[in-house]
Amino acid sequence: MLSVIWETEGLQTVGIVLLVFASIKLLHMLGLISFSEDSIEDELELSTVRHRPEGLEQLEAQTRFSRKELQILYRGFKNECPSGVVNEDTFKEIYAQFFPQGDASTYAHFLFNAFDTDHNGSLSFEDFVMGLSILLRGTVQEKLNWAFNLYDINKDGYITKEEMLDIMKAIYDMMGKCTYPVLKEETPRQHVEVFFQKMDKNKDGVVTIDEFIDCCQNDENIMRSMHIFENVL
Repeated sequence: MLSVIWETEGLQTVGIVLLVFASIKLLHMLGLISFSEDSIEDELELSTVRHRPEGLEQLEAQTRFSRKELQILYRGFKNECPSGVVNEDTFKEIYAQFFPQGDASTYAHFLFNAFDTDHNGSLSFEDFVMGLSILLRGTVQEKLNWAFNLYDINKDGYITKEEMLDIMKAIYDMMGKCTYPVLKEETPRQHVEVFFQKMDKNKDGVVTIDEFIDCCQNDENIMRSMHIFENVL
């Protein structure tokens, strides 16, 4: 029951859990977590795709996935995305299917931008697998750095109260109708006020990455959420 999470752990923890959970949803949508024992090509088949990914050896060195895992991930990615890239509209359509009770478009927009590290408006296989490697196999520090990047909407190195509120409202829009009791409209702002004051230790109106990581590392619920999906692949 989501009511327990909303009331006792707050929207910040839910946001970080959903960050990882949303990536698992995308994996499932792309058929990437139903591994088969079929034979797999030794090299990535590149002839029919518009975007050609880096070689397996380079991706294996840059991520925490094995060569076989990367082959399986790429096969599923290519099956669903023959062009080799995913644009934001497609990304939003994927999330709309998983959250029909709400509006997932804003949260999907923020998540897309976090994956799109080169900010070219599309997700390549490299973008996807690099982010996924951090979320599923990364250290706590790496996961929190990635989460900070999600909350830092304008990428200026700080999280403002309004940025945090925008993320929380997006989560509310996506999940609010699933909670019991139904959240009041002012609930996201109330949670943000409490959590922002806790994070902004020097009271300068912004949260730095050091403040963010320090606060999260001292929150038992957030630390527990960091390990929920580590063995999904």
